[in-house]
Amino acid sequence: QVHMVESGGGLVQAGGSLRLSCAASGLTLSGYGMGWFRQAPGMDREFVAAISRSGDRTSYADSVKGRFTISRDNAKNTVYLQMNSLKPEDTAVYYCAVQIIGGVEGRPDNYGFWGQGTQVTVSS
Repeated sequence: QVHMVESGGGLVQAGGSLRLSCAASGLTLSGYGMGWFRQAPGMDREFVAAISRSGDRTSYADSVKGRFTISRDNAKNTVYLQMNSLKPEDTAVYYCAVQIIGGVEGRPDNYGFWGQGTQVTVSS
């Protein structure tokens, strides 16, 4: 059974940083592209960042470009999201997921094995 666990969320002041982790069991992540998404209350789940299987290619939502960095350690079966210069509008539950359908990286429908999410709250 595949199990994804996000961690590293919390409460931080605007301008601060957090590092999210996504650890997997039951699935070898090196065979898949991975993505981070977020969902704020009353909003749709939105794409944040994606990384290729080997980690040599990344993509970001315009809203986080230059502030967030996605990375992976396939030896640890873990994906990370380094978030710097956080803003109140970054407040959301952050989820990692496995890209199980090729194509557009930003489409949530192309992803599966979602974790439970980790709450990120940025105060002004």
